[in-house]
Amino acid sequence: MRLKITHRTEYRYDAPVQYLLQRLRLLPVSGPTQTVLSWALKVEGAREEVRFTDHYGNDNRLLSVEGDHDFITVEALGEVVTRDTSGVCGPHQGFAPLWLFAQETALTTIGGGIRDLTEAVGKGTDLDRLHRLMAAIGERVAYTPGTTNATTSAEEALVLKTGVCQDHSHIFAAAARAMGFPARYVSGYLMMDAVEQAASHAWAEAHVAGLGWVAFDPANGISPDERYVKVATGRDYRDASPVSGIRLGQAEELLAVTVTVEQ
Repeated sequence: MRLKITHRTEYRYDAPVQYLLQRLRLLPVSGPTQTVLSWALKVEGAREEVRFTDHYGNDNRLLSVEGDHDFITVEALGEVVTRDTSGVCGPHQGFAPLWLFAQETALTTIGGGIRDLTEAVGKGTDLDRLHRLMAAIGERVAYTPGTTNATTSAEEALVLKTGVCQDHSHIFAAAARAMGFPARYVSGYLMMDAVEQAASHAWAEAHVAGLGWVAFDPANGISPDERYVKVATGRDYRDASPVSGIRLGQAEELLAVTVTVEQ
């Protein structure tokens, strides 16, 4: 499937920004499930300081702002050809060792809730257990925007029994690790019925012996297909977030995000 994607982020401030540094992970790369035909990053109100590939294989750009700017606009757009591989993404690659993805993080701590979830999965083949885990997360944690935030951990979302795709992905990663699978968080895009969306998407991958990385989307209860475009991966949201950064000064920020994904 050939997908056209536009991801526009606007930051406006009620006073000039004293200093700002942003890290962008907004550029997908070609791989077993996708081929990037074209991609561009347009920035207004900031300047690019450096670009590099991190140890997870993500394309990173650092932007800075100094002076009298009171707005920043970042627009990522391009076309990607995707392939349905039944969620199988291929062998592990990159500088980050596989064992790193078996370790907990602050957002994926394995507590009592995660252990109870894994016990409910039961026995079976690796894929059977992971698919049952995905289904169990969807049953226990309702998709409800606005109930969690970027600092909500997997355990906290389980207690709340509500969250968004970020929370579903953190719960899956934590539970898969508790079951003995290396797991990672994925950020990217999903073509849905509505062309215009308010945010990008997130899902998770578990490393299965003999198959490599296999993707699971607990928020939708499926393994990603040709409607998905992978952009960045990491141990959790903090490693793969589309935009992160620091800002100095007292200016209040107003954020507007628009994502369109269409065939």
